Amino acid sequence: MVDLKTQYEKIREEMDRAILETVASIKFINGPAVKKFQSELEEYLGGGHVVPCANGTDALQVSMMALGLKPGDEVIVPAFTYVATAEVIALLGLTPVMVDVDPDTFNTTAALVEAAITPRTRAIVPVHLFGQSADMEPLLELARRHNLFVIEDNAQAIGAEYTFSDGSRRKTGMMGHVGCTSFFPSKNLGCYGDGGAMMTREADLAQRLRMVANHGQERLYYHDMVGVNSRLDSIQAAVLSVKLAYLDEYNAARQRAAAYYDAAFADIQQLKTPFRQHNSTHVFHQYTLVMRDGDRDALRQHLAAQNIPAGVYYPVPLYKQKAFAHYWAGGELPVTEMLCRSVISLPMHSELNSAIQDQIINAIKTFFK
Repeated sequence: MVDLKTQYEKIREEMDRAILETVASIKFINGPAVKKFQSELEEYLGGGHVVPCANGTDALQVSMMALGLKPGDEVIVPAFTYVATAEVIALLGLTPVMVDVDPDTFNTTAALVEAAITPRTRAIVPVHLFGQSADMEPLLELARRHNLFVIEDNAQAIGAEYTFSDGSRRKTGMMGHVGCTSFFPSKNLGCYGDGGAMMTREADLAQRLRMVANHGQERLYYHDMVGVNSRLDSIQAAVLSVKLAYLDEYNAARQRAAAYYDAAFADIQQLKTPFRQHNSTHVFHQYTLVMRDGDRDALRQHLAAQNIPAGVYYPVPLYKQKAFAHYWAGGELPVTEMLCRSVISLPMHSELNSAIQDQIINAIKTFFK
């Protein structure tokens, strides 16, 4: 699904030098490499504050702690997403409220969120799924009207841009109160281990995020709040500094690969190719098809028989996971149910070429003959 080896080979010299320089510095925790990457990512995002942490799940948890959410508070999340988004809500004693998503973008919308708001709602977590921003302008306006926090789950869309109705543009993760991202190796910007970051335009919130991520302390041994221990190590920061310089190039390669897939599948009526929202770029963390007709699992098996990987993100709605069953008393969410039955993701990464894609495309066309 992702070719990290070829990607590494192209930047081997830079990467090896950056890693060895970090090792030689013997500053493995919060060293100069971390501060350098933090500054570079802040510049890339157009300003604001970046707080590195250990992984994307920690980023979500630390953000909710820093915003002062309390047990019993309700947090609205899409039902069609990875478990981490809801997991940290439950872990903190908050209540995850799961809502349906748009059938085209797979992201939740202001209308779906508004219907779920109650007097106990304190926050919304829009997920920029598969590399495309949720429609943020109406979600931000809804949050303002109801005095809600907005925590962007930007683990799959770093580098994407959203355009507001006045023509202004912002990177995903920089529109709500805080944005959270993951640097898991397979992400568009991935390190060689675990890593994550939080991003915000608010200086006071950035300071609280730093404190929570560092045992609740602003200075050593003085703990003003209960925190956690969540750090991005220096070697991973060095890796990310090298790869950040290539992020736009990597995303452009993914977009070209997506366009190549689109053209190839245009005449296959059984497949719905990814939708592009008019006010967001799409950086294609995943290239996800919807099977309008046919057996998704049979297609996956057909591809596997030819040594072609394919993923299903996600096969089970959050509210049907055993861990979250007691939070759910409603009926099925129709779009989420449909997507869980019918989505299939094809290999998508910066190193795809037409020869590799043709092999995948021909196998899929053979299935539908």
